[in-house]
Amino acid sequence: MKLRVFIEPQQGASYSQQLKVAQKAEELGFDAFFRSDHYLRMGDGSPYPGPSDSWVTLGAIARETSTIRLGTLLTSATFRAPGVLAISVAQVDEMSNGRIELGLGAGWFEAEHRAYGIEFPDTSERFDRLKEQLEIITGLWKTKIGDGFSYDGKYYKLENSPALPKPVSDPHPPIIIGGRGPKKTPALAGAFAQEYNVPFASIEKCKEQFELVSVAAESSGRSPSGIINSVALVACLGNDSETLTRRASSIGRSIDDLTENGLCGSAEQIVEKISRYQEIGAQRVYLQILDLDDLDHLRDISDGVKSQFS
Repeated sequence: MKLRVFIEPQQGASYSQQLKVAQKAEELGFDAFFRSDHYLRMGDGSPYPGPSDSWVTLGAIARETSTIRLGTLLTSATFRAPGVLAISVAQVDEMSNGRIELGLGAGWFEAEHRAYGIEFPDTSERFDRLKEQLEIITGLWKTKIGDGFSYDGKYYKLENSPALPKPVSDPHPPIIIGGRGPKKTPALAGAFAQEYNVPFASIEKCKEQFELVSVAAESSGRSPSGIINSVALVACLGNDSETLTRRASSIGRSIDDLTENGLCGSAEQIVEKISRYQEIGAQRVYLQILDLDDLDHLRDISDGVKSQFS
């Protein structure tokens, strides 16, 4: 079981804050530092300092870290043309010496699209576009140097692209597809993903989704064992009631809500719950850390939880 740190900087975080979390996660031996890819705050509160672009941010963090893996949960396919995204991710992969992973999804937050003038098609079209993006991005990365890549899709057309730059990762950065849908998401994960992630779901729901992806992988002629199963859950650790209450309050969540829908409580309680996800096939857990200034929280998780899964 690998534990990864996952943040939501659109809720209010500077580059400096994100870098400190990434460097602390690396120092403590977490497997990866991931961030969301959003341009608008969700819920109430100050929008300051405003959004930070995920791939610009990860490129900078890549140069200030050396071992920790980096990626997105999830980049929205509506934000960037597939050729441009393939270039950006390949470049950041080179900056990190092959530590990048691309989480890619159809996009869902309509308000941020309106706020920044980004086209937001209906759900069916967004998934169709996502499929074409996956075909294009992987196609560009797999094209041999010196060969051209062309693609004639319904939404995207590429003509004799040089398919450069190439990522450092061989054969390319791992693709992560996430979501809880019953049909389209499992089908895409089964066909394209090296990892499938279920966000903020119960053990029973995760088990159901993992099974759907296994079936989809077999239908695509792939071995289900070639796809890593993972889950993302908010984390709030406190080994005493005062610390737990303070940390829950700092992120505006109740202990009851966090206990039911996330990883909340003492280190022992969190280890027990992660173990239950592990039993149904989860191989990685993304720990959603919402208070980016509480770096002691990461140390407590490392000492009391991560150490039990080494």
